[in-house]
Amino acid sequence: MLTIDLKGKTALVTGVSNGVGQGVAKILAKAGCNISGCGRSAENSEGAKAFIDNIEKEGTQAIYTAHDITSIKAQEKLIQKTIATFGSIDILVSNAGVNVFEGAEKCSEEQWQFNMELNLKSHWQLSKLCKPYLEKSGKGVILIMTSNHSNYTIPGCFPYNVAKTAIKGLVQSLAIEWGPKIRAIGIAPGFIDTKGNQKWFDSFPDAAKERQRTIDAHPVKRIGTSEEIGALCAFLASDAAAFISGTTYLIDGGRSALMQD
Repeated sequence: MLTIDLKGKTALVTGVSNGVGQGVAKILAKAGCNISGCGRSAENSEGAKAFIDNIEKEGTQAIYTAHDITSIKAQEKLIQKTIATFGSIDILVSNAGVNVFEGAEKCSEEQWQFNMELNLKSHWQLSKLCKPYLEKSGKGVILIMTSNHSNYTIPGCFPYNVAKTAIKGLVQSLAIEWGPKIRAIGIAPGFIDTKGNQKWFDSFPDAAKERQRTIDAHPVKRIGTSEEIGALCAFLASDAAAFISGTTYLIDGGRSALMQD
């Protein structure tokens, strides 16, 4: 049986106060990582406290920083705090993002700019700032969260799908320019059971009916969990995945394999 061992490593994970980021951080801690997490929620918020509790229950250490991930100065402070606490950054999970679903005609320039700053540019900026520490690690790993919308999308999801598609190119460039000391990999989740996706279901007249319709569209007959995304992250960050770089993995319960009608 393959055991994922990340003991002694430090992972910087963005967007940990809820959703996918919180599940990823929990599984990385279970594999032995110390976690430096950040999010938009205040440091005394329920989400931040839940993140810290989840990590400490796994027997590793955690710190949390509240800041705007699109700010370079805030990113610099986050990295400085991480290094001051743990002394290294071995794994970057650049996860933070938000749905910007406007449609190609209705989307304003302001909405386009916000989407690109958060859902694309922030991943590049943070990766650059972490690069010296990841190189020093010798086996640095960058995991960038994209979406199934980078492969297939639906009407009304512009400009979110544009940024998420571009991340595949970012991952390729980082892998070929920063290897061999750093591997870069994209992760493209489909429907994951988070508050954000529940908000999507709640936008329909019958949320329960829409949720069931979505479940039925998956060959596995359910939607995913943030911990399952975390399990993939843990594997990709480990030595077991040392030959994987420059590619993006779709994890969507088989939904993209089924033609929709």
